[in-house]
Amino acid sequence: MIDLHSHVLPGIDDGVRTIEASLELLRAAAGDGIDRIAATPHVREDYPTTPREMELRLADLCGAAREAAIPVEVLGGAELDLAFAARLEDDDLRRFGLGGNPSLLLLEFPYLGWPLPLADLVFDLQLRGYRVVLAHPERNADVQLDPERLRPLVDNGVVVQLTAASLDGRLGGAPRAAARRLLDARLAHLVASDAHAPDVRSVGLSGAARASGDEALAQWLTEQVPDALLAGRPLPERPESPKRRFLRRQA
Repeated sequence: MIDLHSHVLPGIDDGVRTIEASLELLRAAAGDGIDRIAATPHVREDYPTTPREMELRLADLCGAAREAAIPVEVLGGAELDLAFAARLEDDDLRRFGLGGNPSLLLLEFPYLGWPLPLADLVFDLQLRGYRVVLAHPERNADVQLDPERLRPLVDNGVVVQLTAASLDGRLGGAPRAAARRLLDARLAHLVASDAHAPDVRSVGLSGAARASGDEALAQWLTEQVPDALLAGRPLPERPESPKRRFLRRQA
């Protein structure tokens, strides 16, 4: 599996604090079946991470992971605040490209309120040549009330990432219900951990994949879609649910 959202870089944001904790998180990821994980530190007013800070800590962590023989490839990236991303120059944005893809950006969806300039900000980034992934909108109360608000963005090419702990219920009933509704409405495309520590919002992609209730869909969410995003390919076609396949055979 491929995890495109984590806070595994040590001492850079509200994620893990030490290199030892980073390695513990990577071991947990390997045990969960993950072979690639993107380190996506916050980039926003309270954590104004620079590309160089991300790159230096990423290099240190990759070296430590190799020395510890942990079979997980750590990729670069960032979780970019919407307004902060809009102010960055293209050189910085490309260096923050998700998983090392310079034209792929992970944008942090806020937990409170619907960001009024969202559509304009996303459109401007798309005009600049970037593909946008929205992180964890199912944890936003406005989306929980009306998941269909995301449809215009999805129709315009935005990719939606759900948090594993939302889908399997670890974050509570409202995020779980919203994640399920987004999946059922075909408004979600991948699942990632948003892991901040081995024991806080831990990885758990395999459990979230099982919670999807469909093995083919789980592979699409955790393997096929993230792999296509990293490679800059179009998203693979979403598999039909077993119920839909059964109904088609019966028709």
